[in-house]
Amino acid sequence: MIVPHTTHTTTPAPARTVRKAVVPAAGLGTRFLPATKATPKEMLPVVDKPAIQYVVEEAAAAGLDDVLMVTGRHKRAIEDHFDNAFELEQALAAKGDAVRLDAVRDPARLANIHHIRQGEPLGLGHAVLCARRHVGDQPFAVLLGDDLIDPRETLLSTMLDVRERYAGSVVALMKVPREQIHLYGCAAVEPTEEEGVVRVTGLVEKPSPETAPSAYAVIGRYVLDPAVFDVLDRTAPGRGGEIQLTDALQTLATDATVHGVVFDGLRYDTGDKADYLRTVVRLACARPDLGPEFTDWLKGFVAELESGERVGRGRGLAA
Repeated sequence: MIVPHTTHTTTPAPARTVRKAVVPAAGLGTRFLPATKATPKEMLPVVDKPAIQYVVEEAAAAGLDDVLMVTGRHKRAIEDHFDNAFELEQALAAKGDAVRLDAVRDPARLANIHHIRQGEPLGLGHAVLCARRHVGDQPFAVLLGDDLIDPRETLLSTMLDVRERYAGSVVALMKVPREQIHLYGCAAVEPTEEEGVVRVTGLVEKPSPETAPSAYAVIGRYVLDPAVFDVLDRTAPGRGGEIQLTDALQTLATDATVHGVVFDGLRYDTGDKADYLRTVVRLACARPDLGPEFTDWLKGFVAELESGERVGRGRGLAA
């Protein structure tokens, strides 16, 4: 049996060879229309921060201080969010509102943030390939904006440690029910001597439950060797007519240079409406400034649902 890593503690990030992160954020967000008609899906709020800020905070917490965002048209709001807002900062400073002033300044202070446009929606593999000039010949992390890892977890730091020990590339894996494996890239794995770390021997993009090599799904965290760029450059479009990162990793896996970290912590898919709502509730309940009051209200609301009482009558949190 493969025992997953449990990563719930927060420790200072050690010095590592990986310093750069790439955040693909060029998707159209069609699952959240009409909200995403004029607002990037990555900017949808999770409590009081856009989803993509949690991703950048995760990278920064793991010691990645150089972040490249691969965006597309109509994504200017992302660039603005991670820039300074002089007029707003001046207004808050004049009011003496230090708390909100820090909140406004924080996104720009998280890391050195750069932006590039993908140009054409040719898939995740192509988005990663767009980062080649910025990354150069260095290993780098890729964090998908739809996948939020709970801030209390340390999955990315664990993956960076595995990269330091084994070199090559590292993917995050999560065991899912067989009937859901068609929603993910899927890994064939072999155990290693290290608990929670496996050797990836093959990958396939969104297989049927009958043909899937395992129940281990690839989730949206990668630490990639720069060799992936040459492979992506010659990877033909695959499933959906897109250049799939999974296909490139399959090529790398044939040389035994891909490892996986099995994760069993808290992960949220904010690209799914129901999971997006669950994410907001979970993270709100975990907040010391919101959690106690919101949790009390939530208990009462659930009690109303279970009793069959009429709900949604416009009552506030204190009601």
